Amino acid sequence: MVNIPISEFKAKCLALLEQVRRTRMPIRITRHGKTVAEVIPPTAVLDRAAWIESMKDTFEITGDILSPANEESEWEALRD
Repeated sequence: MVNIPISEFKAKCLALLEQVRRTRMPIRITRHGKTVAEVIPPTAVLDRAAWIESMKDTFEITGDILSPANEESEWEALRD
């Protein structure tokens, strides 16, 4: 086993992650010639405002959304 300082290991790992981000190409990690993991670039992520806006006009409220779905007498937590 090769002992390298943690700071060097961290720097190399972060550099590889940056390479994946920049090139959008995955990296396969092997140990003794066998694949143990793959680092893949993330899928495109919409920011929160764009995500909410993307749902505009995709649903319609057709009933009462404030009242409970059933009567209070049916709630187990309110029973004596």
